[in-house]
Amino acid sequence: MSHLIVSPVAPGAGDRPTLSITPESAGWNYVGFETYRLRAGEKLVRPTGDSEVCLVLVEGKAHVTTSAQSWRDVGKRMSVFEQIPPYAVYVPNDDRYEVEAVTDLELAVCLAPGRGSHAARLITPAEIGVEVRGEGATQRFIHNILPEGQPADSLLVVEVFTPQGHWSSFPPHKHDRDALPEESLLEETYYYRVQPEQGFAIQRVYTDDRSLDETLAVKNGEAVLVPKGYHPVSAPPGYDVYYLNVMAGPTRTWKFYNDPDHAWLAQPRK
Repeated sequence: MSHLIVSPVAPGAGDRPTLSITPESAGWNYVGFETYRLRAGEKLVRPTGDSEVCLVLVEGKAHVTTSAQSWRDVGKRMSVFEQIPPYAVYVPNDDRYEVEAVTDLELAVCLAPGRGSHAARLITPAEIGVEVRGEGATQRFIHNILPEGQPADSLLVVEVFTPQGHWSSFPPHKHDRDALPEESLLEETYYYRVQPEQGFAIQRVYTDDRSLDETLAVKNGEAVLVPKGYHPVSAPPGYDVYYLNVMAGPTRTWKFYNDPDHAWLAQPRK
């Protein structure tokens, strides 16, 4: 298996992650990502330490508490493939959070360096920007959970629905150079769900010089590391694909650079 694919482990107690990515395990500097599956009544309690955190309720409902705030019965979406925006909670560094599952819950924990600049807050579906990108076989549906226009120190969080037979993160683009205003350096994780679950997505990760050039078959519940390079995604016929992206880098802005061989695909059609 490619070193870029991170597979889930069998779920144990609710306070053990089903999938875990740290800067140390990924070999980079900024992004961390975890998923948890909690049964109704189970709790997850964690300090944030030096990281800011975005808790995304992927599926299910929960009570969420930080050191200064508390929200009851958060959540509405019971399956990502309902294709409605999720609830999320932002928690700054040097804080803590407690998540108590009201129903069976899949929780994503997105982490990046924090500077204590922002207070904890609930992010409701009404506050999440919804957009459609592309057309034809590149059409996909976006939920901007924590975009650069919303307060955070490092994190950028977005989820994407790619219908069967469609492509996303396309044309192939990258963001691996600290070369603003043309391009920003952002590490990125992709966390996948596939429907039906026996399916897979295809993701390619490659650089201009092909020192990194991998084509990955990614299963339901797996994640992909994108340390550098272009990273398009394809959903095979018969299988709808969801992924949750977490990005962070030295500057909190998303400025990407299209692969010159395929940039013509981004030009307006006549």
